[in-house]
Order: sequence, then C-alpha cells, then structure tokens
Amino acid sequence: MNTYASSSNPSTNTSQELHGPVEYGFTGRIAELFRANAAPDARATPGRVVRLDRNRVLVASRDGLLHLPYPARGLVPATGDWVWLGHNNAGEPAVVEVLPRHSALSRKRAFEASSEEQILGSNIDIVAVVVPVDRPLTHNRLERTLVAAWDSGATPLVVITKADLAHLADDVVGEVILQAAGVEVVTTSAEQGDGLDELMRHIPGGATLVLLGPSGAGKSTLINALAGREIQQTGAVRAGDGKGKHTTTSRELVPLAGGAVLMDTPGVRGFGLFDADDGMDEMFGDLDELFTQCRFADCAHQAEPGCAVQEALADGSLDPRRWASYLKLQRELAALTRKHDAAARRAYQREWHQKVMSADRGQRAAERYRHDQAQERAGRGGKRRKR
Repeated sequence: MNTYASSSNPSTNTSQELHGPVEYGFTGRIAELFRANAAPDARATPGRVVRLDRNRVLVASRDGLLHLPYPARGLVPATGDWVWLGHNNAGEPAVVEVLPRHSALSRKRAFEASSEEQILGSNIDIVAVVVPVDRPLTHNRLERTLVAAWDSGATPLVVITKADLAHLADDVVGEVILQAAGVEVVTTSAEQGDGLDELMRHIPGGATLVLLGPSGAGKSTLINALAGREIQQTGAVRAGDGKGKHTTTSRELVPLAGGAVLMDTPGVRGFGLFDADDGMDEMFGDLDELFTQCRFADCAHQAEPGCAVQEALADGSLDPRRWASYLKLQRELAALTRKHDAAARRAYQREWHQKVMSADRGQRAAERYRHDQAQERAGRGGKRRKR
C-alpha cells in the first residue's frame, strides 16, 4: 500500500487531530513526527516552511500561509522544514521550533573560499535531476548531482525535458541511462504533455519532490504542467550557449493534485559536494567492488602490479571518463574535508612535510653515495697508476 496516499486522506487520517497543512504534505507519518517531538507549549500547532525570504519565513499552517520572523534560536529553518508554530516573547506569531529532518539536500556554498554547507531543501522524498535534451550532456555534472541526491537521504530520479525539441532525444536517453547507474529515467515534453503521467506515478500523495537542474532546463514549464496552472514564469534559452535566464529566484513549495508537493529551485550553475561519502558509495559502488580485486589492500590504483582498476581501464570494462570523474569528486571531497577540518588539514600538512623531508634526505643520501663512489673510483685509479 502507498503509505503517502493512504495517510493523506482527511477522512481516515488521525493526523487531522493536529490540523496540519495537508496540501503541503502533512500526513499521518508527519503527525507521528510531531508527536515524537513534543510541542514547546500546548498552544503550538504544526506548520511547514514554504519559502525563505530575506527577513521573513513563509510558513503553511492549518489557517493558511503566514509570514513570520526567523526563529530567535535553534536550527536555522530551510525550505521544506516541519516546524512548531507558537508565539515569541513579544506575543507575536512565530516559528518556535524546527523538527528533525529525515532528509536534506545540501551543497558546499557557492564561493571558492567557503567550506560551509548550504541546505537547499529538507524533508524531500524524491530528488529529480532535470536533464534537457537541447544541449550537450555534461557527464560530470550529472554524476555529482546524483551523488548529492543519493546522499540527501531521498530517492534520485532523472527527468529528461524538452524531448520534442531535439531529434537526438533517444541518444541522450541512452547516455543518461548508462550514466545514471540504476536510477530511473523519465522522458517528458511539458509542451506536448508527454511523460507527465509517468512522472506523477513517481510522486505518491504526501511525498515531496524537488526539481534540480541548470537554468533554462525547462523546470518552470514542467512545474506549470504538473500543477495545471501558471505558477512559474518561463524564459527563453539563448541559442549561443544554451543558457537561460533565472526565472525562478527562490526555493518554494508548490502543492500538486493528489496531496504531493513540489519544491522548485533556482537554476544551479555549480554543485559543490559537501560530505557526500554515502552518495559516492551509491553512485560508484561498482568501483568499490573493483578495489577489492586489487592484489594489494593499499593499492593506489596507479602503477601497482595486480591493480584491478588499471586492468579494467586497459581492457575497456571501465570507462576512463568515469574513473577520471570519480577521482575528481574524491579530490574535491578531500579538499573540502581539509578545509573544514583543521585537524585533517594539519595532518595533511605534516604528511606532505614528511614526504618532502624524506625526499630531501633521500636526495642528499644519494648525492653523498655518488660522491663517495666517485672518490673510491678515483682512489683505485691512483693506485693503479703508481704501479
């Protein structure tokens, strides 16, 4: 039985005793979450964060949408959070507590010097990675986004858009299926209405779906088609570089028919991974199995004898591009760890210092050895001349 659909029926759902915002995903499962996290006071009611504005939080409650101040303490809310609504010290309606998240889609903040996490959305059930067919497929971008999707705790899904605009749609679908490593792929044309029913079958009632993709990927058009009304503005895509204008400027929840909820996000130019070990295991699990076949447990997968990775690259069973992508993502995560963790950074610096000192000592020892050998040969030559 579909737990989302069954629990979102107001006539049979005990969650209605709490009077939560059903159109924004409040189900019996979410009611249990509220019961497990007791209200700060008897007057508190359930709510869900719909959008974050500069100075206020838009929250869905049993009485509709409310613009409230940010909570004075505790967890900083994110779009999709479930919250207790009450009153602040001034007696004004306010968010008084953010409940624990069962999933969170995050990335490294989008500037190079940062090592901080940015929560893009929380309590998401399906992360739909949007891939338009009217531009070249960027393999590394797709892989890193799927890694983040797996790591969020949600179920990844690939949604191909604009299938009516390119005669190469079948080729793109084939590439994506190979690239997505077991993730389901849905092909859509929002303009023609194709594939929407199949997509909706992946979004049970009460579930929350997030669309994630670059600007101009057709997300806003897809949202309008799924909602059955004009919710998002749509913009043209430049022919020269395939880029679109950011018609969506903030992350926001959009109720859909059947009790499902859609989270729209602005076009994401870059997606820096943040602490995505679990996602890497899901996306590159085949490489982990390959590593176990190496002759040495500490194989660096470079030039060691019996390296299963190098053998797979040589016989063509491992795509060099996929291996290069894995190494790039691992380097990125390692660099973030060093930047984020001062202890790891110091250990890394000590390791390199030891390597440099060892190499320097080895070079000096080699020079002394060559010098001693030259002197010894010169001494033997002098003795022979005296004879």
